[in-house]
Amino acid sequence: MKAMRLRHPAGIDNLRLEDVPDPGDPGPGQIRVRIRASSLNYHDYVVVVGGIPTPDGRIPMSDGAGEVVAVGPGVDEFAVGDSVVSVFFPNWLDGAPVPGGFRGVPGDGADGYAVEEVVAPAHHFTRAPRGWSPAEAATLTCAALTAWRALVTEGRFKAGDTVLVQGTGGVSVFALQFAKAMGATVIATSSSEAKLERLKALGADHVLNYRTTPGWGAKAAELAGGGVDHVVEVGGPGTLPESITAVRVGGHISLIGVLTGYAGPVPTVQLMAKQVRLIGITVGTRRDQLDMIRAVEATGLRPVIDRHFPLAELGAAFRHQESGAHFGKIVVDI
Repeated sequence: MKAMRLRHPAGIDNLRLEDVPDPGDPGPGQIRVRIRASSLNYHDYVVVVGGIPTPDGRIPMSDGAGEVVAVGPGVDEFAVGDSVVSVFFPNWLDGAPVPGGFRGVPGDGADGYAVEEVVAPAHHFTRAPRGWSPAEAATLTCAALTAWRALVTEGRFKAGDTVLVQGTGGVSVFALQFAKAMGATVIATSSSEAKLERLKALGADHVLNYRTTPGWGAKAAELAGGGVDHVVEVGGPGTLPESITAVRVGGHISLIGVLTGYAGPVPTVQLMAKQVRLIGITVGTRRDQLDMIRAVEATGLRPVIDRHFPLAELGAAFRHQESGAHFGKIVVDI
């Protein structure tokens, strides 16, 4: 059986396709899954380049989708042949965030899904959406669920709201799709005119080039008639001040990404004056994932997949991600 391991010192060039032991038969409460696909997230990239230290030989990748090939005693949620997709926080099933959650995150605190087969507790997976391929399902675990929790679970999103999304990565594209599917007006930003055209084709009502419109926060607020209801903030300290300018009084900002760095000045007076709800978002619960899967089935939403790479070319997939040329999700076929 093959898996991709990250050897020390960490780095894209130190990903190694290796033989690994067969995981064996599932025990009580466990399932064995043939992994067919994974997808790349910024979190996976940070792990692979060494930004999040892991033991030598860690199997990366937080997202995994495939089919159940064996079921252990006591498992009644799944049967052999079921299509399943992994969860990001295996031990955060519902409710408020739990301390120390990253200890069990696949590809980070535990081995991930850059591997052909795994044996794991059944609650480490949910069913996949009906009719979705493994490649499509593998896009849900991190990016889609982050967008869902930002807008729905925490944002209490409703039809008629205005949503601001940034860029064309997985979280932002899913946020645009969820927002449009549920009746929102969407304002989207990018520095690429070609990507802005693609965002409009996905349903964005207004697009802003943040290079040619450096004060895009004020322009977004103007387009929204006084401020947007929700900002899906993936840039971090370099974009947060503009997001605070863009949001309406009493609006909601989901702080998700660190693409512009890990720290920076925050206009706290403006934040307080607007009485903004600002919340840090790190993916979501297993219950959130099940809710989201019902929603994508009801709306007919399908993921935007940029490119496919085989497992043996995982390094090339990360190089493509690193270039910033992608639009939507990058998938690894296993």
